[in-house]
Amino acid sequence: MNALAELPAVTHEQLKGHKAGIVWLTGLSGAGKSTIACELELRLRRAGVHTCVLDGDKLRHGLNADLGYSPQDRACNVQRTAHVAQLMADAGLLVIVAMISPYNEGRLYARSLVPSDQFLEVFVHAPLAVCEQRDPKGMYRQARLGLLPNFTGIDSAYETPTQPDLVLNTAETTVAACVQTLKMRLQQQGIWNCA
Repeated sequence: MNALAELPAVTHEQLKGHKAGIVWLTGLSGAGKSTIACELELRLRRAGVHTCVLDGDKLRHGLNADLGYSPQDRACNVQRTAHVAQLMADAGLLVIVAMISPYNEGRLYARSLVPSDQFLEVFVHAPLAVCEQRDPKGMYRQARLGLLPNFTGIDSAYETPTQPDLVLNTAETTVAACVQTLKMRLQQQGIWNCA
């Protein structure tokens, strides 16, 4: 007999006590995606929410280490990440993805993998000049010197989301305020009933 058939019909969401979903943070390098993702995860975990952050830079050191920065490799990078996020959401987690994900097609694909009420596309916006000024990893400087070809925003396109669920302007708003806005949006969408 199948051991799974003997389990009571309890969903992962019921076990965890909250709705599962994917919060997909997209934007240029240096816009603040990872910072917001980590702060949001910290606040959600304190509230007892089971979370996981999938950071694009970290995934490129493991799961996506074999990919370059051609348009095809970028698309594959997003596709793999979307599938991992889907599997984690299926397991009842609230998954926070922080990656440039430069093409609308890739973000639409990620959205298509879960029910519409379980996906939140967040455009973390900062003008290119602000991102270059921040340049936390020195990548814009390298790109401007020609040492980092195909860098998004410099010599590779970033397609601004056409209909994001939320826009966070990090050039004009603090991280704390962005996270608070995001928490309220999650509550409005019914993904998380935050206090």
